[in-house]
Amino acid sequence: MALSTTDIQKIEGKANSIRQSIIEMLVEAKSGHTAGPLGMADIFATLYFHTLKHDPKKPRWEDRDRVVLSNGHICPVLYATMAHAGYFPVDELKTLRKFGSRLQGHPHREYLPMLETSSGPLGSGLSQAVGMAIADRINNGKATARRIYCLTSDGEHDEGNTWEAMLLAGKEKLNNLVCVVDRNNIQIDGYTEDIMPLEPFVNKYISFGWHVIEIDGHDIAEIARAFEMARAIADKPVCIMAHTIPGKGVREFERKYEWHGKAPNKEEAMMALKDLRTLDGKIRSEHE
Repeated sequence: MALSTTDIQKIEGKANSIRQSIIEMLVEAKSGHTAGPLGMADIFATLYFHTLKHDPKKPRWEDRDRVVLSNGHICPVLYATMAHAGYFPVDELKTLRKFGSRLQGHPHREYLPMLETSSGPLGSGLSQAVGMAIADRINNGKATARRIYCLTSDGEHDEGNTWEAMLLAGKEKLNNLVCVVDRNNIQIDGYTEDIMPLEPFVNKYISFGWHVIEIDGHDIAEIARAFEMARAIADKPVCIMAHTIPGKGVREFERKYEWHGKAPNKEEAMMALKDLRTLDGKIRSEHE
């Protein structure tokens, strides 16, 4: 179902609110990852506020879709999205990375029960998601209506475990599995193509038996359409290759790998929030 102009505006607004929460969390924590969370806000907002089958009031609802965050270091965007969706109070976001907080620097399922998995070691998330997709098929005796959404980074494809999971998903034709790759071209030490080249990235997924949809990871309508198209693929797992801008929304952060694993100081946070609050006005004016 195509999104209306009003729907797009609402999701863009949610994504921008999520970005502002990310900055506020990070400056309070004085540590954490900035570029990836900002870059994935549009995808998380579209997923949680349009596509995902879930109920914040019943986080263990049996028929919910599953969300697996493989690149756990971008958890500020997951936490912020879940808070804005109503899973827990937005004020709790300020406890990120603090002693005793449920919001650990990498997601910990035992601390925050509405999480599906714990994550941190890169490369393991897709294997977990493949296991969930196979288990659902076994339990239902056929392909299930529930979707398993796995969010991954391009850099973590340096890990061999990811490719093993891709092979198994292709072999088993897991049409209930959707892997979203954050193709932002950076990792902590530099640009992906300098460190461990991934191209031809799309062709590699295709050769492993996946259906690939390439998108602009900041175009809400395109993101929503890709998630909808994924439901129509009957005989393959789906990879959504999302081209994103690391640090999206903050001019001083965009496309700079140095912001992969660095949190803003107070001055940088004020500058970032100014950019994002200006963006609020642009979102409203573009849809009037």
